[in-house]
Amino acid sequence: MALINRRQEDILSELDKKGYVNVVDLCAAHNVSTVTIRKDLTFLENENLLHRTHGGASKKLLYAFERNVNDKEELQVEQKKQIAKEALKFINNNDNIILGSGSNIHYLSRIIKDFNKLTVMTSSLKVSLELCRESTISTIQLGGDIRNSSTSVVGPIAEATLGQFSCNKLFLGTDGVHLDFGLSTSNALEAHLNQAMIAVSEKVIVLADSTKMNVRGFGKICNLHKIDILITDSGIDEETKIKLEEFGIDVVVAQMEK
Repeated sequence: MALINRRQEDILSELDKKGYVNVVDLCAAHNVSTVTIRKDLTFLENENLLHRTHGGASKKLLYAFERNVNDKEELQVEQKKQIAKEALKFINNNDNIILGSGSNIHYLSRIIKDFNKLTVMTSSLKVSLELCRESTISTIQLGGDIRNSSTSVVGPIAEATLGQFSCNKLFLGTDGVHLDFGLSTSNALEAHLNQAMIAVSEKVIVLADSTKMNVRGFGKICNLHKIDILITDSGIDEETKIKLEEFGIDVVVAQMEK
């Protein structure tokens, strides 16, 4: 590794605190030109110490890529379990709900039990298999083209079916929650189906662990003002939480069990 100067050390220190930095703030803090800061960021990126973004840099990669749902279920396991427990609190008897796809939603489906009556519509085959074990849950599996990587359906058949129903709550997974780009996923067809789910739901509840914050995927689902509740874990930074709340989102932070 090449030698890092004091200014570059300060940039990395700021990244550790906030998770991201922008060029304008760095110029003001160090009283140097934008050219100098951009050279610093390029140097640090070449050393694999940060990721360049438009107008700044991030500690983590800000673009989601498609992964197999089985692989995703092995990531942030404890956080996802706690997020699922918080999400369960928003489900009541006699609800008519939609469950999207993804690892967070699958974790939720595993603990939906002991309801007197509940109707669930879902695009996820794995979710349907979990729910069909409960005799008091009426499960509606959407049809359509199956995405092997997510074991869920997408496409016009699923979207047309959704248009025949009205549900009071939608529980949605995501690959990215970005302050400018909004809610997104790595697959464009899934993003389009999620838009159809939002259109037939009274309340939108998003389940996203903190690694999804300030990340964007290829397919945009919606702007942030469409989200009613976001359930995440304690890894979310306070500044991001405050900005999300300014969009009118009720941010619920699931705490890890001790």
